[in-house]
Amino acid sequence: MSSLSTSRRAWLGAVLTAAVVTVSGCGSPKQAADDGSSIPVGVVYSQSGPLASYGAQYAEGFKAGLAYATNNTNKIGGRTIDVSWTDDAGDPVKAVSAAKDLIGEGCRVLAGSTSSGVALQVAPLAAENKVLFVSGPAATDAITGANRYTFRSGRQSYQDVLTAKAFLGDGRKVVVFAPDSAFGKSNVDAVRAVIKTGVTSVAVPASATDFTPFASQIKAADPDLVFVAWAGATAGAMWQALDQQGVLAGSKVVTGLDIHASWAGFGAGADKLNLLAHYFDGAADNPAYQALKAAVPGGRTDLFHPDGFAAAQMIVHALTASPDDADTMVTALEGYSFDSVKGTLTVRPEDHALLQPMFQARLTGGAATLTGTVSPDDTAPPAAAMKG
Repeated sequence: MSSLSTSRRAWLGAVLTAAVVTVSGCGSPKQAADDGSSIPVGVVYSQSGPLASYGAQYAEGFKAGLAYATNNTNKIGGRTIDVSWTDDAGDPVKAVSAAKDLIGEGCRVLAGSTSSGVALQVAPLAAENKVLFVSGPAATDAITGANRYTFRSGRQSYQDVLTAKAFLGDGRKVVVFAPDSAFGKSNVDAVRAVIKTGVTSVAVPASATDFTPFASQIKAADPDLVFVAWAGATAGAMWQALDQQGVLAGSKVVTGLDIHASWAGFGAGADKLNLLAHYFDGAADNPAYQALKAAVPGGRTDLFHPDGFAAAQMIVHALTASPDDADTMVTALEGYSFDSVKGTLTVRPEDHALLQPMFQARLTGGAATLTGTVSPDDTAPPAAAMKG
């Protein structure tokens, strides 16, 4: 037991060492190139705001991934990786302002973007300034193929939908229940692209707190399958309304498995749900997972830890190719295949889609049980034309 505790303390120490936070910003490109002491990386993510819990997991995963990818040195070729952490609060305006500041201070690498709306605003900025941008948990499909400087370390909506498609069976009438946002629209578009016909949607304003009218719309449609795409603090009230209005009992309901803290929000109908999972603790077991598990406080990994972990792996690989030239970093990442927390991930060269396994699960007694793994080939989105 003491041996395990010592090992865990050593790993946590390495993670803390990797999580270097610069107070003075990224530093000038000349300074970074001349003194050989540091390589600046800027992370802009949701430290506060509605997706703060997602951002916290991403950050923990990033720190663990940085330690793992650098063999606990936090260095590449003798140069220390200095990470600047900036809170965008899920606000695209704040994110763009922060990204501009970081670029102005000399950062050639940006990461983060918990929110899809944020990622869509930061991506063009990366192309304009020719800096590498590795988007995080933001699931919008529009990030794939956004431009040659933009990559992603998480999954995209189309991959969720392909995972959900297996639940449809012979049914052909589908309702997509989603927020009226970039994230929601991305899911609606993806379902229509995959299933082609018989798809309608119920879009819910972001300000909604009473979900009864929207649940009634679903019930009236009498669908074979309801695909629920949801994220955020209102999930509990939403699921309660769907259960009370008989949606869970009357239709096959498929949804994504959110962070562990949200599972209780499924309520009494949790065991009726068919769950597609980007990730949950124990969905895969490999050295990267074990390293992450050892680093995460409490030892339980969660939904967006792998996104941060993979982002750090990608950035270390890119910086190893060139710590200063973004075009060389891009070339290094295109086609890059690596073993991460979820399994083997591959950056598709033509559009930077991140091909990855996806998971299917059920909740029983508050615990997730893996019921299936869908291969990267079977969840690969159609190739997107590179926009810039």
